[in-house]
Amino acid sequence: MDRHGSVADDARLAAMGVQGELKRRFSPLAMLGLAFAILNSWTALSASLSLALPSGGPDSVIWGLITAGICNLCLAASLAEFLSAYPTASGQYYWAAVISPAKWRPIVSWVTGWINVSGWIALVASAGLLASQLIIGIISLKDPTYEPHPWHQFLIYVGYNIVAFLINAFGNSVLPYVNKAAITWSIAGFVIISITVLACSSPHYNSGDFVFRLFINETGWPDGIAWLLGLLQGGLGLTGYDAVAHMIEEIPNASIEGPKIMIYCVAIGTFTGFIFLVVLLLVPGDVDETIKSAAGPLGQILQNATNSHAGTICLLIFPLVCLLFAAISIMTTSSRMTYAFARDHGLPFSRFFMKIHKRLDVPLNALYLTTILVIIFGCIFLGSTAAFNAIISASVVALGVSYAIPITINVVQGRKKLPARSFTLPSWFGWFANLVSSADCLLGIVYIIITTVLFLFPPELPVDASSMNYCVVAFGIVLIISTIQWFVDGRKNFAGPVTEETLLATRSPDATSNSANGTLNNHATIGGKLADGNMAKFEQTEAI
Repeated sequence: MDRHGSVADDARLAAMGVQGELKRRFSPLAMLGLAFAILNSWTALSASLSLALPSGGPDSVIWGLITAGICNLCLAASLAEFLSAYPTASGQYYWAAVISPAKWRPIVSWVTGWINVSGWIALVASAGLLASQLIIGIISLKDPTYEPHPWHQFLIYVGYNIVAFLINAFGNSVLPYVNKAAITWSIAGFVIISITVLACSSPHYNSGDFVFRLFINETGWPDGIAWLLGLLQGGLGLTGYDAVAHMIEEIPNASIEGPKIMIYCVAIGTFTGFIFLVVLLLVPGDVDETIKSAAGPLGQILQNATNSHAGTICLLIFPLVCLLFAAISIMTTSSRMTYAFARDHGLPFSRFFMKIHKRLDVPLNALYLTTILVIIFGCIFLGSTAAFNAIISASVVALGVSYAIPITINVVQGRKKLPARSFTLPSWFGWFANLVSSADCLLGIVYIIITTVLFLFPPELPVDASSMNYCVVAFGIVLIISTIQWFVDGRKNFAGPVTEETLLATRSPDATSNSANGTLNNHATIGGKLADGNMAKFEQTEAI
C-alpha cells in the first residue's frame, strides 16, 4: 500500500472537515470486488426473473436491462465526478450539501442522508430475500409435496443476515480477501452456468424472436404500465454502485481509483447481466410454467436445461454463494453509510452509532442498527404476498432518488460547483450524462420519476391487504421518523457535513490547483485518461 498516498488521502479528508478513522486496507481490486459483489448483476437479475417475466416477458427482461444500464452508466459517470472532488464516505448527502446554497444546505443534506441510509438498509434486505427464495425453490424442487410458509422464508432470511453480520463484525481484517474471492466466484459461476446451460440445451434453443420480442402481461395492469413495472428487475441488478463512495475512506489514492471503480462495476454488471439473461432465455421450455414454478423461474430454467434435479441444485450453488457474498458486502457498505451519517449527527443517538470499536476496527453499533432494522423490515414476509416487490422497490427507489439529488442540483447551477479534480467528464458528455440521470429532460423523467412512482405500485391487480406494495408504508415510516427527528433535534443541531470554512478550504487555489510536483492539467476523462504520473504526484503531495 502507498503510505504517502494514504497520508495525502487523510489530509484531504481533514480539509473537508472529516477525520479519517478507518484503515485504508482495500486495494483497488478488492474494492472492485466489493462493488461487483454488491451489484452481482447476473445473479440479481437471474434470481429476480419473477419481477419481469410476468410483467413484460422476455421483452421486458432484455430491453429493461438495456434501459437501466444506459441510465445507470450515466448516473455512475455523473457521481464519479463528485467522488473525485470529494472522496468521503458521506457520499450523496455530503455532495448535495457542498453544492447547495447555504440557506438550504442543512435540510437538503438531511433529506438526502435519510433517503440514502434507508435505501442501503433495504438493499441489505434484498440479498437475504433473493437467497431465501432460491433455497425455498431448491426444497420445492427436491420435494414436490413441500408447502412453503412465510415464516420458513423469514427464518432463512434472518439466518443469511446474521451470517453477514458475524463476518462483518469479527472478520473485518479478511474482508478485502472476501471481496476478491467474491469477484472470482461470481465470474466462475457466470462462465460455468452459461456453458453448461448452452451445452445441455443444444441444439434446441428458443428463437431470437422469443428472446428479444415476446411480450407477456399477467399483472392486470395495461401493457405499457406492466412493461415499466418490469424495469424493476434491471434497476435492482444495477443499483448500489455508490458503495464505492461509502467505502472510499478505506482505499488509497481515493480520488483517482474511486471514480474508475464506480463506472467499471456498472459496465461489467450490464455486460455480464445481458449475456446471462440471453443465455437463460435461449433455454427451451413453457414460459407460463417457468413463471409459476415452485422452484422459481431460475430453478425451472436450469431444470429445463439439465433435465436433472442434482444438476440444477449444483448450478444454483453459484448464485447462492454469490448472494452470501453480496449480503456481506452490502452490510459492510450500509454500516459505513450509517456510521458516516451518525458522524455528522444526522441520526438519533448519533454519538452511539458513530463509535468505532477499537479492537475490531469497525463501526459495530452501526452494524447492530443495520442488522436489527433489516430483520424488522423482513417481517413484511409474514403478512404480505408482495413482500418481494416491496423490499426490492424500496432499495431501488431510495438509492435512485439519492443519486439524482446532487446531480440535479449541479445541473440547475450550470455544472459549475465542483472544484478541479482528477476525474472530469468531457463537457459534452457531462451535460448529456447529467441530464439523462436527472429530472431535467425527458429521459431523466422517464427513468427517475418512473422508478420513484411506478415502483411503489402493487405488482398486480386486483389489490388487497396481502398483495399491496408495502414499500409505500416503509417510506412513510422513514418520512415520519426523519421529520420528527428534524424538528426535535435536526433543525437546531444539524448544520450539515460542511461549513463555510470547509468550502473555502476545499475550493481554495492551494487545495485544488497548486502542488510541489504537479498540477491538475491532466484530468481524467470518461475515455480513460486517468491519473498519469503528474496527477498521481498531485494527489500525494496536494497542499491542503
